Amino acid sequence: MSDWRPKLIATDMDGTLLRSDDTVSDATVVELDRWRDDGVPVVLATGRPPRWLRGMQELLGHGTAICCNGAVLLDLETFEIFDEDPLAPDLLESISRELRRRQPGTWFAVEYGFEFRHEPIYKPRWDVDVPGVAEATLAEMVAAPVAKLLARHENLSSEEFVALVEDVIGDRATVTHSSSDALAEISAAGVTKASGLAKVAAQHGIEPADVVVFGDMPNDVAAFDWVRAGGGRAVAMGQAHPALLAAATDVTGSNDDDGVATFLSGL
Repeated sequence: MSDWRPKLIATDMDGTLLRSDDTVSDATVVELDRWRDDGVPVVLATGRPPRWLRGMQELLGHGTAICCNGAVLLDLETFEIFDEDPLAPDLLESISRELRRRQPGTWFAVEYGFEFRHEPIYKPRWDVDVPGVAEATLAEMVAAPVAKLLARHENLSSEEFVALVEDVIGDRATVTHSSSDALAEISAAGVTKASGLAKVAAQHGIEPADVVVFGDMPNDVAAFDWVRAGGGRAVAMGQAHPALLAAATDVTGSNDDDGVATFLSGL
């Protein structure tokens, strides 16, 4: 693979493209600009919702962001959503009811469009007093399709809670997680960063063999599996979760050591 060069670059944001201080290094910006100048699309693939991408719009200017773990595709130039795979209301109601029955201390929030709604007892870690964020009842939140259902428990471990959520949901929806909190991220069945990345690659006429994807957490595993199975490169950050390291074809430096730029500059 010494002569291999990607035709599409996809990268997670938190813990990957972004350093611990939530910034992108100058070296990484220069490296991404070099590839884009050569006609290689740079695609963001993140669990973040669209409303959190304003800063990346300023940084990248154009391109596509795969948001909400694959449920939403965002045009960074126009900042408009152009594709969605939402969870249906009947499934939302069923999942939330069953989870609360199994574990009464489960609290919920939802992402849809550029809005975030959460139960009063659900304590947002980052979305505090910002536009688009408001409290709502669970009945209100499950009454319409959403891009992502968030389930949180304050007392269980992340591993214990996510396993419980997976057991309750089965194959009715996709469950993943990307933090150390007991926070499960629930999307429509089959919706992952891989499904979003497959759509974007197809739009560019690019096969998985010509894609490199960077990541650090379990919500990147599906994208890694898709790229690796097709002969592309799945690059884990140096500090990545063990589940992602096991799915990687390559390992680079940590996000704080500009691992994305280091790997790309060596191609």
